[in-house]
Amino acid sequence: MRIGVYNQITPVYGTQSVKKSYNSDKPGAVSAKDQISFSGIGKDMQTAKNALSAVADVREDKVNALRESIANGTYDVSAESFSEKILSAFEARAI
Repeated sequence: MRIGVYNQITPVYGTQSVKKSYNSDKPGAVSAKDQISFSGIGKDMQTAKNALSAVADVREDKVNALRESIANGTYDVSAESFSEKILSAFEARAI
């Protein structure tokens, strides 16, 4: 074991006091303080997140209207529009 290394390891284990690199006893000296700042993008993302949390996940008015039309037997799907949407979805995946 090398004794010279012991002086470098002891501050890690707290057996010796660690000397601070700044001196706050001097007049006009500024002590180091932790600071945090957020970018404009971060603030915008937080605003958007707060706005989305206030909105409901399900649009109840649309769901209720569809539920009523299905229950009444008045819900009608056009075969042409249905087939067009299936083909467009298939083409989007194929490319």
